[in-house]
Amino acid sequence: MPEGHTLHRLARLHQRRYAGKPVEVASPQGKFTDASTVDASVLTGAEAYGKHLFHHYPSATVHIHLGLYGTFTEGKLPAPPPVGQVRLRLIGSTHWTDLRGPNRCELLTPDQVDAIKARLGQDPLRRDAKPDAAFERISSSRTSIAALLMDQTVVAGVGNVYRAELLFRHGVAPMLPGRSLDPVLWKEMWADLVTLMRYGVRTGQIDTVADGHLPEVTGRAPRQDRHGGEVYVYRRAGQPCLVCGTPVAHQELAGRNLYWCPVCQPA
Repeated sequence: MPEGHTLHRLARLHQRRYAGKPVEVASPQGKFTDASTVDASVLTGAEAYGKHLFHHYPSATVHIHLGLYGTFTEGKLPAPPPVGQVRLRLIGSTHWTDLRGPNRCELLTPDQVDAIKARLGQDPLRRDAKPDAAFERISSSRTSIAALLMDQTVVAGVGNVYRAELLFRHGVAPMLPGRSLDPVLWKEMWADLVTLMRYGVRTGQIDTVADGHLPEVTGRAPRQDRHGGEVYVYRRAGQPCLVCGTPVAHQELAGRNLYWCPVCQPA
């Protein structure tokens, strides 16, 4: 599932390409039956909150959640004929965008949009984020910090990659209860998370490795993974830690894969 930086990157792209002008909105697949309601309307703005994308029109908002399989395809006009199951097609003055396979593509009222935002946690990529509010939830919980970071009602937009890498970079054991996390350490983790995710918005990939541990410095082979970027522990189970050489550990937690270094992140 795409992490928060991907949705914020998409929001910026759609804002730049479509906002302020009328947009043709259609559903070639036919499943988004409300497309005609906003067709030919002016897109007033695009924004992301966590893993949710919102396209705002004067009369309503299109809410998109990509889920595991949702993808966007973009291009310059003229738009080609729709290929496959295109749930949503946007055509602006210069570009077109197709959406396939989302978990959600629906028309919402302002109150419904507010309800979605109200149940989400703090998004490190939003200027209105309140890290102290996230820590209040964390510090009152016996749940592991690894699980809390993936709880979208606590921190919105963090996925498996950022979770694993953030904990490694700060030497935090994944199973540490949230209530045992030091508040000063949390402030450092939050600031780091903001920096990492902003970098992801700019580049479109997740890079978490310090310069001294990059392949060109250490002589190791570059990472080969569809997610791109250099990471310390994510999807590196059994491989040597880039810092201490200990095999990276792996287990399943709440249905998701968890990666960490037992030495750099001692219990």
